[in-house]
Amino acid sequence: MMKGQKGFAIAHSISLDGLHWPRLRWWQRLQRGLQLARERRQLAMLDDAALKDMGLTRGDVMQESERSFWDDPLQR
Repeated sequence: MMKGQKGFAIAHSISLDGLHWPRLRWWQRLQRGLQLARERRQLAMLDDAALKDMGLTRGDVMQESERSFWDDPLQR
């Protein structure tokens, strides 16, 4: 490794915009969980006609809305 490359390699392997990779992954998972919680609340507020158009029952919606915010079906 050349002299000038060492600092460059270390800087890019440790952080991204000041966030360490473990913190960045944690932050992304938290944001995804909050997004899921928001979408589940919105789904629960739809009326039965809208649910029927999507092929869902009120029971399906209740089951989905009771899931924890960290329970991600896509595992993102």
